[in-house]
Amino acid sequence: MKLLCLLRHAKSSWADDDLPDRERPLTGRGRKAAAKVARYLADQHVEPDLVLCSPALRTRQTLELLRPALPEGAEVAVEDGLYGAPADDLLRRLHDLPEGAGRVLVIGHNPGLQELAARLAPPGQRDRLDHFPTAALAVFALQHGGWTDLDERPAELVALVVPRDLD
Repeated sequence: MKLLCLLRHAKSSWADDDLPDRERPLTGRGRKAAAKVARYLADQHVEPDLVLCSPALRTRQTLELLRPALPEGAEVAVEDGLYGAPADDLLRRLHDLPEGAGRVLVIGHNPGLQELAARLAPPGQRDRLDHFPTAALAVFALQHGGWTDLDERPAELVALVVPRDLD
């Protein structure tokens, strides 16, 4: 069984209008939310062996706050193609994963992550993904097939976590 975790970056700041979008940092609230998600990952023993992260500052800062929950040997790749990627591009990237990758965490942006999560979920679970706030985490189990089969049949949505539920 393979595990796919889709994590939207934590809350970022809009305080400086002169900053390019890629350079917006996390807010204090965002840092707290990312730390909550890290505790959840550790408590649930979600141990990704591969992390794919957008190069935006807010996604990289989210990743750094998750590091204590990641296994020592986890491979981390910051990839330009994940910045603002639509669902189709994210899916193509996941199709290219090595079959040896068993647990994958993607840290990215809406609307692409939310659209991908809704696309992967079984029809009866898609309404749960109508709201995908910052630092939301969707965890999918792929019971059959490999990464190239992703999207051919629904994956099981085993968890949908938002920071406010982790208090």
